[in-house]
Amino acid sequence: MSNTPTVVLVHGAFADASSFARVVTELLADGTQVLVPAVPNRSLAGDAAYVASVVRQIEGPVLLVGHSYGGAVITVAGREDNVVGLVYLAAYVLDEGESLGELQSRFPDSPLAGALVYTPFPVEGSDEPGTDVSVDISRFPEIFAADVDTVLTRALAVSQRPLAGAAFGEPASTAAWKGRPVWGIVASSDRAINPDVQRFGYERAQAKVTEVDSSHLVMHAHPAEVVQVIREALASVTV
Repeated sequence: MSNTPTVVLVHGAFADASSFARVVTELLADGTQVLVPAVPNRSLAGDAAYVASVVRQIEGPVLLVGHSYGGAVITVAGREDNVVGLVYLAAYVLDEGESLGELQSRFPDSPLAGALVYTPFPVEGSDEPGTDVSVDISRFPEIFAADVDTVLTRALAVSQRPLAGAAFGEPASTAAWKGRPVWGIVASSDRAINPDVQRFGYERAQAKVTEVDSSHLVMHAHPAEVVQVIREALASVTV
């Protein structure tokens, strides 16, 4: 088993695995093993179980990196035995028994709250539809990626991966940051997740925090800073 961790990058809501493209390029150039699974975005428990299954199949240690809702996912999936550290990017850091909605409700809403779109989708085996949540396409650039190239943000706006609404009220079954080293990037100009939500979660998890003057899509806007934090985390957890 290799002692150098594999970096598993976990995307959040309204984005997909390609959101890490600029970060992946730099990490691969370093010779780092990287994996970027496609998160179903159907439920917190289900998404975490899927990511955990990916982690279990990796030989050697794993550094989990989660963006946005992906932070909640790695908080649960990070309980796998080979996870040696957690990196949060403009992310939710839940405690055991806490939901996204519960954590968010303690802070003023961001502009994202007024730009969400709700769309029904069929649920296999049920006569009742689920509800997909996405961001109004016309408002996506200003809320999610104000400092990202406008041509790219227009493409991102129409290729969102929605999050099932049920995930917002689902409590985390565990909090993997307890007993593991944690790093966190606060996107201080974030209009999707209130930066104070990020700061609160990072402080609670005793994370090593870096603040970046960035929109929510910090991986697109400031890939160098994101890569640097991941490198620091890798150096710290590599035996």
